[in-house]
Amino acid sequence: MMPTRWRVFAILGLIFMMSVFFRVSMAVSAKDLAGDLHLGADQLGVLSGIFFYAFALAQIPLGPLLDRFGGRKMISLTGVITTLGAVVFASAPSYPVAIIGRTLLGIGTACVLMGSLKIYTNWFTVQEFPAVSGFMIAAGNLGNMLATAPLAYAVTSFGWRLTFFAFSFLQAGAALTVYLVARDAPAWPDSPLPAAAPADGEIVSQLAAWRTLFRTPTFWLICLLAFFWYGNYMVLQSLWGGPYLMEAVGMSRVQAGQTLMFTSLGLVLGSLVLGKTIDRMAGSLKKTIMAGQAVILLAMTVMLGPAEQLPRPLLSAVFFLIGLASGTAVIIYPLVRTLVPHQFAATAMTGVNLFLLLGAAVVQHIMGIYIASFPKGPLGYPAGAYHGAFLIPICGLAVALGLFSFAAERTDSPSTVPQA
Repeated sequence: MMPTRWRVFAILGLIFMMSVFFRVSMAVSAKDLAGDLHLGADQLGVLSGIFFYAFALAQIPLGPLLDRFGGRKMISLTGVITTLGAVVFASAPSYPVAIIGRTLLGIGTACVLMGSLKIYTNWFTVQEFPAVSGFMIAAGNLGNMLATAPLAYAVTSFGWRLTFFAFSFLQAGAALTVYLVARDAPAWPDSPLPAAAPADGEIVSQLAAWRTLFRTPTFWLICLLAFFWYGNYMVLQSLWGGPYLMEAVGMSRVQAGQTLMFTSLGLVLGSLVLGKTIDRMAGSLKKTIMAGQAVILLAMTVMLGPAEQLPRPLLSAVFFLIGLASGTAVIIYPLVRTLVPHQFAATAMTGVNLFLLLGAAVVQHIMGIYIASFPKGPLGYPAGAYHGAFLIPICGLAVALGLFSFAAERTDSPSTVPQA
């Protein structure tokens, strides 16, 4: 029989898979949405980006709420919001209603990864946490794979509305399963990590935890890198990668979905081998992150024009490499977790997650405005519009990576937070 903690992991991995699907599902369905709702590139950018704005803003109260009420209740409750958002989005008759649906999806899915990681802090040791975090990303990104070629086939066969209705039912089942089966911590007293802080003085301690983070330069360097890493990954996988491949490279929707699926496959594999990668980097989380981000930076330059000249198999290999290297970025969570005591782990992780999701929202939005400034032809926007747009996140990542090289790395987590 599967050990309890891995059963909890499997259940949370399932709902994270649904969360990731909704997060990146616009890339291969963007042209259908644009045609059905009569949207321009700037509106598509807002429609995709609003998910990430809502997701990011939800991180502000989320950390303290998770530390106070636990992951099981919060994930189950927000799972209902996700289901509602999926139904509203699938039935949207207009652009404003679609915005409401995507906003609800962003709010509803905001808790899944952070809530799961909060639960894992009670089921797995500090030494196990980086590898388990990688496994979670791998499990969740099965949803990323669903949102590529399989979604392209489904949208082509059944239309985008019916497809999203079907996924709303799957989401409802996943949320119910978490509530019925998942547990925040082991029932026995000898759990692998210390118990949460007592309620007395909890608000004061939470404020002290935030102050500790805000006064730590490494926290801001991690946040900046997270902002531009996820900005690069999401503009490619969540929205503009699909239109770029279809309009500039000349692929069909299914071909674009198949190419994007290589990114998902790479991320799954990169997440699974994360533990071994850290070992090869002498156990250094910082060195592992920097190596992965350098590979992403180099590979993303292909979107500045070379992608249109590369043979399709080689282009698929580049997308796979971007996903593979992105598997190292999950280390930002165990890295930032070392900056505060265990009982405030969710506060630290949601803090960096706020900037990570803002990166996806802001970069997608700005790229949409830039692309829309070009005249749209019968086949879509010109290749030059995409080249200039992709240059925005690429330059940002280069700066963030350079600054991150000055970040300090600690191997232990502080046991206390200074009292306010």
